[in-house]
Amino acid sequence: MSENELYDLIIVGGGPAGLTAGIYGMRAALKTVLIERGVPGGQVAITKEVENYPGFIEIGGFDLCDKFLQHAKHYDLQIIEKEAVATEPGIECHGVRLADGAVLKAHAVILAAGGVARKLNIPGEDQNFGKGVSYCATCDGFFFRDKTVAVVGGGDTALEDALYLSKIARKVYLIHRRDAFRGSRILQQRVFEEPRIEIVYNTVVTAIDGDDNGVRHIALKDTQTGAQRHIDTEGVFIFVGFSPNNLLVPAGIKMNRTGYVLTDEKCETDIPGIFAVGDLRQKYANQIVLAAADGCMAALAAAHYVETRKSGSTCQPDGLGHEQRAKQVVQ
Repeated sequence: MSENELYDLIIVGGGPAGLTAGIYGMRAALKTVLIERGVPGGQVAITKEVENYPGFIEIGGFDLCDKFLQHAKHYDLQIIEKEAVATEPGIECHGVRLADGAVLKAHAVILAAGGVARKLNIPGEDQNFGKGVSYCATCDGFFFRDKTVAVVGGGDTALEDALYLSKIARKVYLIHRRDAFRGSRILQQRVFEEPRIEIVYNTVVTAIDGDDNGVRHIALKDTQTGAQRHIDTEGVFIFVGFSPNNLLVPAGIKMNRTGYVLTDEKCETDIPGIFAVGDLRQKYANQIVLAAADGCMAALAAAHYVETRKSGSTCQPDGLGHEQRAKQVVQ
């Protein structure tokens, strides 16, 4: 790696979206580099089992991510294990600044930084992750067939997943800290009509207790009276929000009110040549297969963009940001 190198494509993030983009970038003969500060795979790598990715009836999350990684390495994708701290849009090309101060330049950038589910930050939550605690009903609901589970949250995702789980589990507790849900009226009505769902209003979960075999019960506290009690359950599905990792999204790119990047169908943002994919991008659902599809689409679009830019580009690795270059042009 050298700051004097000019890449065709820089990918930031090594989850399913980023690695797929790397595969398609290399297949398109683009000079491509992927930047990942941690272990490639993203959130999927810490998922115990994956049963809804086409071609695999059941596969461990880490194993699936390793297949993505090995596929990308098969095409000799360059992977830099460093932290990216800023995206610097330019007129002729774009830059990605690393934590060590280095700035990599490319004609196109794909942001695939993903996101994280918000946690309750209570005792037992981390210890029981993958052993009853989950943040994805469509990923893990199957493991709780004919069992009792609890869903925590009051928005659309919590209501939708409570309804989803009610078709699988024997009983679903829907726990919300307020006296009314924030989710849409039609979802609320469906929840009210579902006999397997028991609603617990004005209540927060204060602890998750389990043993070597998984979750056994949760501790609850009434937000109005302070009364405490326990509920026996084998699963806890937490839906109190999802935070996209959007710190690398530069000014000038539109995001919705919850921080997801708005793109066109090619995953391109408001700044030409900068794309957003996977859990960073606003779309109908967050699934591994959709993240991979985003990576494919963005890389194909980036390849087309790069071909239209390379012949007349005067991009230089000078480390200047968009505003600095704009001033130079004006002067």
